[in-house]
Formats: sequence, C-alpha cells, structure tokens
Amino acid sequence: MLDYLKNKFDVIVVGAGHAGCEAAISAARLGCKVLLCTLNLDNIALQPCNPAIGGPAKSTLVREIDALGGVMGEVADATYIQMKTLNSSKGPAVRALRAQSDKKEYSQYMRNIIESTPNIWLKQCCITELRTKDRRIIGAMDEYGIEYSCNSIILTTGTSLEGKMYVGLQAYSGGRLGERAAIGLSQWLRDNGIHTKKLKTGTPARVDKRTIDYSKMTVQPGDEKLSFYSFKPNRPVRSQVPCYLTRTNEDTHKIIRENLDKSPMYQGLIQGVGPRYCPSIEDKIVRFASNPSHHIFIEPEGLNTYEVYIQGFSTSLPACVQVEMLRSLPGLENAHIIKPAYAVEYDSVPAIQTTHSLMSKDIKGLFFAGQINGTSGYEEAAAQGLIAGINSVKYMNSSDMLELSRSSSYIGTLIDDLVTKDIQEPYRMLTSRSEYRLLLRQDNADARLTSIGHDIGLIDDTQYSRFKEKQENIQKEITRLSETKISATEEVNAVLAKYSEHIDRGIRLAELLKRPNITYDIFRELDLETKNLNLSEDIAGEVEVLIKYDGYIKRQETQVETSEKLEKYRIPADLDYSTLKHISTETREKLEKVRPTNLAQASRIGGVKPADISVLMVMLKS
Repeated sequence: MLDYLKNKFDVIVVGAGHAGCEAAISAARLGCKVLLCTLNLDNIALQPCNPAIGGPAKSTLVREIDALGGVMGEVADATYIQMKTLNSSKGPAVRALRAQSDKKEYSQYMRNIIESTPNIWLKQCCITELRTKDRRIIGAMDEYGIEYSCNSIILTTGTSLEGKMYVGLQAYSGGRLGERAAIGLSQWLRDNGIHTKKLKTGTPARVDKRTIDYSKMTVQPGDEKLSFYSFKPNRPVRSQVPCYLTRTNEDTHKIIRENLDKSPMYQGLIQGVGPRYCPSIEDKIVRFASNPSHHIFIEPEGLNTYEVYIQGFSTSLPACVQVEMLRSLPGLENAHIIKPAYAVEYDSVPAIQTTHSLMSKDIKGLFFAGQINGTSGYEEAAAQGLIAGINSVKYMNSSDMLELSRSSSYIGTLIDDLVTKDIQEPYRMLTSRSEYRLLLRQDNADARLTSIGHDIGLIDDTQYSRFKEKQENIQKEITRLSETKISATEEVNAVLAKYSEHIDRGIRLAELLKRPNITYDIFRELDLETKNLNLSEDIAGEVEVLIKYDGYIKRQETQVETSEKLEKYRIPADLDYSTLKHISTETREKLEKVRPTNLAQASRIGGVKPADISVLMVMLKS
C-alpha cells in the first residue's frame, strides 16, 4: 500500500510560509516523502506584511538561498512588479537588491512549485501534538485526532502559535488577519521541556489606491538596468510600476500622542517584545520625539488589486484613530482603509535550544525554522527553512549536518547568532551583524555556496557547469586586466579627465580600476578589446569588486583564518562547566546554557570575556 494512505511520511513540515515552503521543497527534492500542513491552503507563501523581497542584507540571504538550490530567488524574479538596487552609490558590502512583489502572484507561483514537486502532500489542518519515543520524533497528531508517523518534523509556524491580534484595546485570536491561531502545540512544547516566549510584530493598514492623490507625493521608480536574484538564466523582464514617498507631519504626531492611552503596547496588554528595527509609528513618535517627520512609502500590493501597502506606518491604535492618522498625510487626505493595521503577539521558541543544524538539542528529529526561532522577515525565514529541510534529510540518513560558518555566508551568521546569543527581540539580518560582510556580498553568493548545493543534490549538473564556466570567465578577465596595459595618450587622458587624474605613463587596467572613480563601464571608452568582450553585467561587476577591493578582501580573509584557528579547539559535548576554575559564575552559566561546540562559538556568546576564552584554550590544550 502507498505510504501516504497509511499517513506514513519521512518529514512533516508544520506551516507553509516562506520557511515551510523552502523546507518542504528541499526535503522532497532530496527524495523524502513530505507532508506539508498549513492552517489555510490559500495562504501558502503569503506575504502578510510588506509584499517585497530583499533589501539590505536580506538580498544576500536570497542570493545564498538560490546558490544552495532554494526557490525564493526564482519566485521573486518571476513575480516582481518593481526591481530596485539600494545603496548603489555605496560600497559592494551594503549594496542590496529589492523586489516589490505581486502578492497574490508570488503565493500562487510558490504553490505551483510545491504542487508540481513529487513527494509533497499538502494538508489543511492544525497539528496539535507531536509524538516521541526515547526523546526522538516518531509522528504527530492533528486537531481532528488523525495521527501521522514520520522520522522528523520541522516547525515553521510563523506568528500562529497562540497568536493574538490587537486593534486598539480589542484583541482577537489569530496569527494574522483572516487566519485563525494555532492552539495546542505550544502547550505540548512546554509540557515536553521546551521553553517558549512571547514576541510581537505588526503591520500597517492597506488603502484603496483610487483614494490616493499621488500628485502630492514623490515618485520612486524602479531601475532601468535590471538585476535579479536567481543565478539561473532566462529571467523575465516585466513591466515595472512605481512606488511613492510621503511624510508624516506635526498633525500626524499630535493625533498619535493624544491617543497613546488607546495603544495596547502602552497599556501593557502586549507583553511580547517587538522588533527594534521595524518599530510601530507610535514607537517612532515617542522614541524620536525631536524628529519632525518620518518617511512613509506607498507601495502597490499587485497589478490586479486596488490594495496599497503603507510602509513605515505600522500601528496597533484603534481603527478610527488610524483613519485620522492616515488622512493627515499628504496625498492620503481622502484615503479609504481596506484593512486596518494591527499588532500580533505569538509564541516563539528561543533558538538557543537548538544546534547549528536547527535541530532541538533535547528532542532528536525536531527542527525549528523561521519566526518561531525569534526572527523577523521572509528572507530570514526562508534561509532557515532551507537549512532545516536539508538537515532533516541528513538526520534521517545519519549524515553529517550542514552547518554553515559565519565566514561562508549570511545564513551561517544568522543561525550562529540565533543559537549562540540569548536574543530578546525579533532578529533581523543586517550587514552590520557580519564581521566578514565584504567577503559575503550578494554578487558572489554563487561562488561561495553553489558547490555546497551541488554536493547536497539541490543544484543539478547543468546549473553547476554553468556556474563553473562563469567562475572561469571571471578569472580570465582578471588575468587580462592584470596583464593589459593602456598607454598615456592624449585620447586616453581626455577620457580620464572626466573621472580621475591623468596618467603620465603606461598603466595596467587592473591598476587603473583600483582608482575610486574608475568603473568597469569607463573601460568601454578606453579599451577597444573590452567593447568586444561578451561579458555579462554580473561578471563585469564581480571582476570590478574583486580588483578594486582586493586589499580589503585579503584583510578579511586573514580575519577568517584567525577565527578558524579557534574553531579547531573542539569543546567536549559532556564538559561540566561548573568544575572550571578561574571563570566567572556568569560565564559558566552562559556556556552551560548554549553549550558551544568549539572555542570560536564560545567567544561569540554575549557576556563571555576574552580572558575566559584564554582560560578555556589552556584547558583544551591540556
């Protein structure tokens, strides 16, 4: 009999948001039979907040997901309605691609991938209990009392666990507007020794675009020269629509200040901590009282809807107050609210209870990914889902887990921060969180991770051959620029005068490219051979970065080597930290809580001092 008829699966994924989709697809493509459970099949890969993918640091995560064989980049490329490169005038470490998505099209495209992937079975239900034997996962039970057997479970529940939404002082059960909360599983986790905590997030109102006066706003167009997330070829060129910019004013701030007594946050109804880097508008007004105005972006939710997203205007104030607030903004004086803003409080599972594989330290075969781990953002969730999906298969096959290092990727940095730091608020990936951000750029994600994706089995041979050809072309072009000289002619200096100082001798193109104002495009004016080279924008851009920032890149590579020396000091899994002398009680408690596997991880735990690391090193040497 077919296994699904007996409710027998290899992996059960609970939740079909961005983490759940990546987890299910990766596990299925690696040969596992996957049951993907969700509260509402119409909300697969829903973007319940901003309908956009990418931005600073997040775009690097999406490129890394694609390089490993995930799907978020492919879906974002297929459903964008605007593409824009942020920080284009700044250094390569902070440049970021951002795609405004067609919200419904994104969800449907992802569902099509899931439904066309063999080995995935979809089910609309709420998983309420897990089944274990000897602290190992053996199955689960849903709200209807139906039992399922499996070898591993990945929890990607987003904001659904015991979710409660707030609009003013009114509270409603639900993980997001229009969807019920997941009840039962949180209690099972607590009953089985897994600690949960409350976190909070929120989303702005949606407005009818026909009631907006865009003439009072500043237009924000997309890029003429398109960039994409996926490293696969034949990416679609689509028509782009603009976004718009308006600002709050003193009237807006006055309305908010006069109604703070109606805020569930300020009345203490919400206990969960919200994301510091994405505060509500009332938080902005209170925390930055001296700021007379705040940017508000007006962003379409899709090509076939009137719904418009008011970015930067998240709030949990009452709906009637939201109307006043919105109508105080230039261009929104006659705005009609389609959906109110709201806050949501939900249960999360601090990731300090998991290993770098995202598997529970205490229950084997139980993985966590996404907002349940205390993160915010679709990209952070998808990255964790991909790693959890891969490792659920490796766990079943008794293979070594995929644990990416901080020096290899933003994904490695994200997971390392989650599992080694006792994070108190929703975690958002930032470029500043990586000490190796010049090495971990969005443009070279394929160079860093495609070989790993191919070894795992998520990157096929055709794509891998294309990747190797690209890397060869990059090296050929670097060699050519390093060997080719340009003479100090009047014609050359006439071109250089527009951008940089003149040259009084022959100079290699690579040396010239290191000048601050010289870009690869200028070579098309200087070097006839460059004009005839069939180099893609991706290759030309990466060559420019590698040459221009060569000294800085080598410096960070030296930092990586130093860190890798600490990683060689393995810490025994059964080490009794309470017996260690010359280390403070606070440090012993932190080490016991996290239980790092090596000295490098121990050094990154908040509150652990360099002197403590020195003591540990001496002990491990002996």
